[in-house]
Parts: sequence; structure tokens; C-alpha cells
Amino acid sequence: MQKTLVINAGSSSLKWQLFEMPSEMVLASGMVERISMPGSIFTIKYGEHQKYETTVDNLDQEASAKMVFNELLRLEIIADLSEITAVAHRVVAGGQVFKKAVEVTPDVLKKIKELSNFAPLHNPMEAQGIETMAKTLPNVKQYAVFDSQFFTDLPEMNAIYSLPYELTQKYQIRRYGEHGISHGYLAGRAAELLNKPKSTVNLVTMHLGSGASLAAVKDGKAFDTSMGFTPLTGVTMGTRAGDVDPSVVPYLMQELNVSDPNEIMMMLNQKSGLLGVSGISPDMREIKAQEETNSQAKLAVDIFVNRIVKYAGSYLTELHGADALIFAGGIGEHNDQLRQQIIDELAIFNVKLDSKLNKAGKEGLISSSDSSIKVLLIPTNEELAMVRQVAAIQ
Repeated sequence: MQKTLVINAGSSSLKWQLFEMPSEMVLASGMVERISMPGSIFTIKYGEHQKYETTVDNLDQEASAKMVFNELLRLEIIADLSEITAVAHRVVAGGQVFKKAVEVTPDVLKKIKELSNFAPLHNPMEAQGIETMAKTLPNVKQYAVFDSQFFTDLPEMNAIYSLPYELTQKYQIRRYGEHGISHGYLAGRAAELLNKPKSTVNLVTMHLGSGASLAAVKDGKAFDTSMGFTPLTGVTMGTRAGDVDPSVVPYLMQELNVSDPNEIMMMLNQKSGLLGVSGISPDMREIKAQEETNSQAKLAVDIFVNRIVKYAGSYLTELHGADALIFAGGIGEHNDQLRQQIIDELAIFNVKLDSKLNKAGKEGLISSSDSSIKVLLIPTNEELAMVRQVAAIQ
């Protein structure tokens, strides 16, 4: 049997699954949370609901990958690394270059690195991950699946910025969007749960984690999305500022006596968002724990909710309503209080949650029977979507 290892590296987490193919059976899965932060958490799940978890301070991506292989061997999930016949990597920015999954060649890897300006927190790390896997498994084919591909056909009115059009064309400046693997999976799964053909569903999908984005899905296809030219824009995220007036960049350069705009851009990417506002952490769990006693923590939560509501409300208007609102991502899937706060702020659309279903936190309908728009909780499964894309081109 062939085995495909799927690597999904985010800005502060690394998720993975080992699939037996073509059955799509998950042999093991795991996650490293809080990458390169104190108290990094390594988790692996396997067998009949078996689980192993340990905490290692400041566990970086390369060390995380080595732990994955060590545990697969130690727990006898595989007898030898040669059993792994393909590795699939989530790559955030494919730009206009990559519109479907591809096998990684030296030229493809070079282009992934060249697209780093579109995703400075992600593409360099993902390129490093590909190189790390290639060293460990030199005879195994590596594949790249691109987060941006779901949004390559956005309508121009939503994809194009109001810049001089010749610059837009010459430098390929547009809204690329990210989390596309997730939003695409959510659209398909929502159609199944709603018992409707995917080509007929209109949705607002909300991937809410350390990285967060919303998408408007019209007739099963991407219509609009909160992230833009890079993953920096949109809603407030763990360390990313989200939408900021561009004039802030030259202003801060002047006030801070900074000559390199990249210093300000890295601040907006790595020291802003929930971390920057709260002064505590990029982790919503830690911020919520101090919300009642720390005014900055409360402000961070309020801003997070506010920005999501602004985008969700505008997308419902763009779509002239929707079949459903979808909650997904680490925060969206596991924080019933934030789900309630967000839906309460969307009351003008007569959308309501069922308190018991919301607290239960299980996949499926969580809205009340008298809600004008259904609300679904769907644990996203980017890894399954990725392994299917890779299988299609092998």
C-alpha cells in the first residue's frame, strides 16, 4: 500500500496526516502548536483513539518534522521510512504561476521561493519544509498544493485594487487570497451537509485560527475573500494586523527613524494582531483567560470579533443572503463563546445560534430553527483535500 504524508505548515502550527492510499485511510495524524514559542505542544494520534502528547519549548519546524518521523517509527505506525511514497506540502502563495497542485522540481522550488513577497511568513518556511523532507526522504516525490488556487478565478471587481491599471497588469497586483484549500473544502462539505449540489450553494466561510480569513462563495466558487495581495490584510489575526491604512507604513518609518520599509512590514506581520493589541500572546486561549481582568485582552477580543462581523456582514450583502455561515479553524471550531459573540453581532440578518448545539461543538448545524440563515460548524480538513489533489496528478 502507498502512504502519503501531508504537511500543513501554518504561521504558528504544523499539522500533518499520514494516509494509506488509495483508501484515504488516516493511519496517524498530529500537530505541533505554538511553533518557536515557549511551551510548543507536540501531539500524535493513532490506532484506536490512542494519543501521545509532549511539550517542548521553542520547537521549530525542522525539529518538529524530525519528531514526526521518530514517533511514527517508535510507535510502529511504519516499520521503515521507505513506506512513505509521497509527501504533499501546503504552500500559501502560488500567485498567478501555480493554479493547481504540482510535483516539486528544483525549478518549482525556486519559483515558490520567488513568490515569498506574496506570503513572507509562509513561503520561505514552506520551502524550507520541502527541503527538509527532501533530505530525509531523498527518493520520495514531493508535491506542492497551493492555498491561493481556490481564488484564482475571483471576479475582477473583487480581485483588482483601484490602482493605475497598467501597474496592476504589469506587476500582477491583485487579491490572491489564502486558506483556499480550507475554504474549498468547507464549500464542498457544506454542500453535502445542506444536501445541495455544490454548484448551487452560497456561503460565507470563516476560517478562524492564528491565521484567519473569510470568503464569500457564490454558486460553489470563490466570489470574494478578506486576504489580499498577501495574507497580511483582512481580519485581525494572531500576529498579523489585518487591514491597515497604507499611510501608516511611511508614517511609522518617519516616527521610528526606520529606513527599511521591510522592518515595518515585519512588525505588521509578526508583532501585531492579537499579540500586538493584547500585549499578552497571539493565542486566543491565553487572551480569553485574561479578558475579564485585562482591558487590553478584552480590546483584542472585541477587535477580533468586530473585524469578522464587518467582513461577514459585507459578504452577506454581496451575496444577497446565503445558505449558511460556516465556522472553521482552530478558534472557529473550538471557541463556542466567540461563535456566539460573532453571531450576536450579526443579529440584523436574523441569524441565531442554538445554544446547546453551539456548546456541543460537533460538526453540523448549530443554528436555531428560527434562524434565517443556517450556521454550520465544520472542522476543516485541508489534509484530505490536499491528498486528493496529489492523487489526481500522480
